[in-house]
Amino acid sequence: MRVAGVGFCCIDVYENLNRLYPTGNSVDFVIHMSRLGAEASMVSVVGGDSYGTLMIDKLREERVDVSHMHTQEEGQTAIFRMDLNGNDRVHKEKVEGVMGSFSLTAADVDFITGHQAIHTNLSGRIDHHLAGLRSRGIQVIYDFSTRTSREIAGPILPDTDYAFFSYVQEDDKMEAFIRWAHSLGPRIVVVTLGEAGSVAFDGERFYREGIVPAEVVNTVGAGDSFCAGFMYGQLSGWTIQESLKQGARTAAEVISSFEPY
Repeated sequence: MRVAGVGFCCIDVYENLNRLYPTGNSVDFVIHMSRLGAEASMVSVVGGDSYGTLMIDKLREERVDVSHMHTQEEGQTAIFRMDLNGNDRVHKEKVEGVMGSFSLTAADVDFITGHQAIHTNLSGRIDHHLAGLRSRGIQVIYDFSTRTSREIAGPILPDTDYAFFSYVQEDDKMEAFIRWAHSLGPRIVVVTLGEAGSVAFDGERFYREGIVPAEVVNTVGAGDSFCAGFMYGQLSGWTIQESLKQGARTAAEVISSFEPY
């Protein structure tokens, strides 16, 4: 199993706590996939600053291939200024830095096609590559997070194999949205519901799974780790229900620590 995270990476900075860590949806995803036993790569860009070094060092520590992590020596690594509201993360300010001009090179695209699947999101800046990558046999895992607007998701879903969303609660509106999203092309649509667990839809039936109880320290990374657990199951040939359980187990481990992995 070989997977790649493609797109946004950053450093989360909690200035009031004097703490920080390397992250990004796809960064967290590939770290967890690597820990689960997959071959994982990250394709993105950092600046030539100490934050960029921190990102590369963390990925190497987690046995993630960084051969296509680019460095803009004069640039600034992207950061998110963060805070906590109890145990819930709060995104205060995004500073894109070198991510603002990120784009894939031809060599990056060739490298990516050596993977079974890629993970990306709305900040990844690669939506225009998805159709081409899928035509070359790459499965696309897309994290929409809380972006449940049909105007935003609609153009991307036809080029997606596994679509992940986050909702506050399960209701008729959520079910209608999942059915609509699946009708546009994904194999499976997954919605995480916080403490209420998760729901997956494959076009035929809904699958539901609860959470694994854990002491909550910081909710950051819960969705990314759930996605990694679920996709490890799917790419290993597990059932949807087994994959949901693995997602719940992986997420429980993350929310028990401050960092998102």
